[in-house]
Amino acid sequence: MNDRWVLSLVLAGFLCAAAFTPVAAQLDQLNGSHNSQAPIEITADTLEVRQAENLAIFRGDVDAIQGDMLLKADMLIVHYRANKETLGQQGISQIDAEGNVFVSSPNETAQGARGIYDVDNEKIWLTGQVVLTQGDNIIQGEQLELDLATGQSKVLSAATGDGKRERVRGLFVPKKENN
Repeated sequence: MNDRWVLSLVLAGFLCAAAFTPVAAQLDQLNGSHNSQAPIEITADTLEVRQAENLAIFRGDVDAIQGDMLLKADMLIVHYRANKETLGQQGISQIDAEGNVFVSSPNETAQGARGIYDVDNEKIWLTGQVVLTQGDNIIQGEQLELDLATGQSKVLSAATGDGKRERVRGLFVPKKENN
């Protein structure tokens, strides 16, 4: 096996492990049970590493599992900064998830068409008919913004073709009391 190919595969594994820690931290804030130090298993139809561009690209029914958290997408792109001193200390600048993005933990799910995690600014965006669920509660909008530094989140509406805005919708179901 080519040493460069093996190095690329190992690098992609390290990048993916680091990539999901911030997303896991956000879900941990929601349900308090996710272990962001757990191993990550990633399956995809293909993996392409573009070292000259500092990219690792997983394509085709991508599943990433860490503990009880699942991330699914058609494609996952990890952008990283080159660090020639040590392989395990690559700096990730951005992570893109494209196509049928779905994130779940035991108590919550979020889905949309695309996702972006800006590592430098500790922000996550999910766009394209976003649906958030927790139990029976559902929130729908066009874009979700999560600020990992402050813990604040925002769901935004979208402009329609006639100049109006499609509004954010929420359905909140009260818990039933046990009698």
